[in-house]
Amino acid sequence: MSGTISAPPSPSDDKPSFDLNLQHGHKDLVQSIAFNTYGDRCATGSVDGSIRVFNRARDGTWRLCDTWTAHGADVLELQWLPATVYPNLLASLGIEGWFRLWAEDPSAAPGRRFSSGGQKSTGRPAFDTRSAGRAPYRSFSVRHVDDGAARHTYLALLAADGRLSIFENDQPENLTEYTPVDEFFICPRPARGEEVSFTVRFDPSPEPCYAAIRAGVPSDALGLVVAGMSTVKVYRSRDVVTTSYGVQATSKEFYLAAEITGHRGLVRDVAWAPGNIRGYDIIATACQDGYARVFKLETPLDVADADGKSWSATALLKPDSTAQREAASTAQREASDKAHGHHPSTLSASLAKSGANAERQWTGQPGQVRHEYTEISKLESHRTPIWRVGFDDDGQILATTGDDGKLLCYRQKPDGTWAKSSELAMMKTRMAVP
Repeated sequence: MSGTISAPPSPSDDKPSFDLNLQHGHKDLVQSIAFNTYGDRCATGSVDGSIRVFNRARDGTWRLCDTWTAHGADVLELQWLPATVYPNLLASLGIEGWFRLWAEDPSAAPGRRFSSGGQKSTGRPAFDTRSAGRAPYRSFSVRHVDDGAARHTYLALLAADGRLSIFENDQPENLTEYTPVDEFFICPRPARGEEVSFTVRFDPSPEPCYAAIRAGVPSDALGLVVAGMSTVKVYRSRDVVTTSYGVQATSKEFYLAAEITGHRGLVRDVAWAPGNIRGYDIIATACQDGYARVFKLETPLDVADADGKSWSATALLKPDSTAQREAASTAQREASDKAHGHHPSTLSASLAKSGANAERQWTGQPGQVRHEYTEISKLESHRTPIWRVGFDDDGQILATTGDDGKLLCYRQKPDGTWAKSSELAMMKTRMAVP
C-alpha cells in the first residue's frame, strides 16, 4: 500500500493571532477614562497625575493629541463637556481634591492643545476649585443644558465628608463664573479612619421622563443620584422664590425624592441610564458585596404631600391650585426660616435655609414629588467586588467591571429584567517561536 505521510505542522504555522493593544504611554496605572459625545476623542487619567488625550483618525487608529500633568497624584474622574460647548472642555478631579476644567486651544499645535507648555509641563486649567473644608472632593458630575433660550452648566461636587455642593454657570463662555446653588450633606460624616466611598451623577436626559412631568416634576428640573457609603439617594430640584434686598428671584433647591436601600457593602459606583421615553428612570449600582443592582424609578401620578394635596397634572390645572400653591409655599417657607433662625433678606440666607449643615430629608413641601423604586435585577456574574457600572448613550446596554478584570455587558429583556449578553476579558497569549 502506497501513500504519503504528512509532516507534523511547524510551531510557526499555527501561531495564535493577536491584536496590538494601544500603548497609552502613561508611566503608571490608568485610573480613569472618558470619551466625548461623538466617541472620536478619548481622555485617560493615570495614577501619576497626568492626562493624555487621543483622537481617532479616519483609518481607525488612535493618535496622541496632548499630554500634561494635571494633578499631583491619581486622576480619579474625567468627563467631557458636550461638543456644542466651545472650546472643547475636559473636567478632571484629582485625589488631592482639586477639580479642574481644561479648555482646548484648537489653533495650537498637537501636544499644546490643553496644556500651554507641552508634554513635560504642568498645564494651566481654565478653572479650578477645591473644598473649603478639610474633606477633599471625591466625585463630580457636570451637566450642560442648552434649550435654545438659555445655556446653563451645572456642576455637582461631593466631598469625603458627605457634603454635596451644586454650582451653576449661565455663561459657558465665561469659564470662571460658577455660583453656588445648593449645599447639604447626603449622609452622616464617616468616622476618622473609616474607608469611604462617594459618587455623584446627574440625570443625563435633557428633561425628566413624561411620567415624572405629569406627576408634577418641572420640565427643567435637575436629577441627581448620589452614593454615600452604603446608601443611595435620588434628589430632584424644585423652584423656590427667594428675596434678596427686596427683590424676588427664583432659584433651585434640591429635595430627597427617594432613598434606595438594600446594599450590604460600600457602593462604589452609580449610573443613571439616558433616555426619558420609557416613562420611568433606570439606575444601576456597583457594590462591594459583589452585586450590580438595577432599579426602576417611578413617579406615581397621585402622590400627595403632607397636607393631602395632589401634585398630579389634574390637580395642577384646577383654577384655584395656583393661589393655594403660592400661599402654601409662602407659609411653609416662612415657617422653615423661623424655625432655623434664617432671615430671607439676602440670597445667602435663602440658600442656608436648605440645611447646609444637615442631611436633606423629605419634607412634603409644595413642588416636591415623591419617587418610588423597585429592584428589577440583581446581577452577580462577577462573583467579586464590583467597581464600575455604566450605560451606553441609549441606555440599552449596561456594563460592569470588577476585581476579576472582566467587562460584562447586559441587556434588558422584554419582561424588564436585565441579563448578561457578552463578556470581555484580557487574555495572555504565548507566542510561538519559529
